[in-house]
Amino acid sequence: MVATLRHNQPGFGRSRNAEQRGASRLVAEEPLSTRLPRPSLGLLKRILWPFLLLGLGFGTYEGAQRLLPYADRPIAKVSVKGDLSYISQGAVQQRIAPFVGTTFFQVDLADMRHELETMPWIAHAEVRRVWPDEISIRLEEQMPIARWGDEALLNNQGEAFAPQDLANYDNLPRLYGPKRAQQQVMQQYQMFSQMLRPLGYTVSRLEMHERGSWYLTTGQGLELVFGRDQLVEKMRRFMRLYDQVLKAQMDNIARIDLRYPNGLAVAWRDPAVAATPVTEPAKH
Repeated sequence: MVATLRHNQPGFGRSRNAEQRGASRLVAEEPLSTRLPRPSLGLLKRILWPFLLLGLGFGTYEGAQRLLPYADRPIAKVSVKGDLSYISQGAVQQRIAPFVGTTFFQVDLADMRHELETMPWIAHAEVRRVWPDEISIRLEEQMPIARWGDEALLNNQGEAFAPQDLANYDNLPRLYGPKRAQQQVMQQYQMFSQMLRPLGYTVSRLEMHERGSWYLTTGQGLELVFGRDQLVEKMRRFMRLYDQVLKAQMDNIARIDLRYPNGLAVAWRDPAVAATPVTEPAKH
């Protein structure tokens, strides 16, 4: 008997199904770096950020302190700008002299501005530094519109200020009233002046009494009495009657009382003539 050895080939005699059942797949192994949890940088940033800011601020401060002696120069120039009619540049320079004897960064601009605005004729002051050694000042003067009583002037905002010499301003209109009513009196003066201008009249004196009554004297010497209320309507009534009745007789009229609901009373310059009531014609 002869025996024959046969070498089976791989896979010989196996069914396809058996091969599929016994087969396995090779999976590539992931790198260790991808399997480990990634470190969170947010916490690290939150911890380091304050230290970075602190270091930056400290470095900036130290650098500024070292450079300051080289940059902080003595003030070499003071320029004063603005249309000055009532105050001289010399007076301004003299007033700020105590402030400019220091250095560029050490000068107190707020105190300098306050000192300038205490001068009666200065309404507003603007002060700023101009590198490397100059102080620039821009001034706005008061605009006198009227006399306030016998002791002060009023600007166009109704604010009182008191320069030393008032004798040079006697030509200004004189306004009187309670101290609390400065702006109200100024506004009323401006309104009356605007309304009387078309008639050729100016306001030389306006008084507001404590109880609120108003008295006006024109530049031509005519006195107008208004009472306490309806000032605009009473002025309009005077203007209408002026054109209708009064214009031809104005040279003989000393005083007009407008405290009547439908007319006015005329006091003549001749004291022998009694006051004459004038009633506004009825509207048809």
